[in-house]
Amino acid sequence: MLELYTHPMSPCAQKVRIVLAEKGLQWTKHHISLPDKQNLEPSYLKLNPLGVVPTLVDNGVAVIESSLICEYLEEAYPQVPLRPADPLQRHAIRLWMKHVDNKLHPSCGALQWPLAMREGLLQKSEAEQQALLDKIPEKPRRERQRRLLKDGLDAPDVADAVAVYKKTIDDMDRALADNDWIVGNSFSLADVVLAPYFQTLYQYGWSEMYENARPRVTDWYTRIRARASYQSGIAADFSDEKMTELRAKGAEGWIKIKKHLNAS
Repeated sequence: MLELYTHPMSPCAQKVRIVLAEKGLQWTKHHISLPDKQNLEPSYLKLNPLGVVPTLVDNGVAVIESSLICEYLEEAYPQVPLRPADPLQRHAIRLWMKHVDNKLHPSCGALQWPLAMREGLLQKSEAEQQALLDKIPEKPRRERQRRLLKDGLDAPDVADAVAVYKKTIDDMDRALADNDWIVGNSFSLADVVLAPYFQTLYQYGWSEMYENARPRVTDWYTRIRARASYQSGIAADFSDEKMTELRAKGAEGWIKIKKHLNAS
């Protein structure tokens, strides 16, 4: 009854997979190859006009936008709650979700896209590159990918992305000073939506961004990684061979990222 159009390295898809696992829901996987731009094919755009993953299909009806999918699952399948009853805590969770959608996700894209997607596009002709990018429905995302294709981690987006990550980590550290989890003492959607963006740092070997200076965040992510939902929803997709490959790519980029980190 539940189907998910997904890609293993998409943070947005990862957070939905965590929610599905936390709630013990069974679902059918449809792999969408982002490097091959299957997300921009007409058949997929009929399901998701924005041309992004994930898309959840529940009883034949498509539900889009990852944070909204998480909230939909929370409301449609409330048996394992991921939101507290307290209205102020719910508001705090939504603020974190809004921050992830508006700030952290584009920042993660600026750091990950040059390593995950750029190489494949560079193997195509310039005309093929532009034809694929022209299909991206949203102008900000389209133009950001043009810059990242042209300049990689030298694009101007990268410095801003590192600054957003640094501020997010600092804000999380303050939130964890008095709580076991990001909002209160129960694991919630706030933790779910943040976790995949630390997978990006982990898989590329960029954990130094928080490990030395922010022990509370380090402990939080260690506990997140130990959860069965994280292991099945994210870690299971990253074999030892894949991690070795990603760490090698990340080592090349860390020099540039660390320079921005020290300057921010």
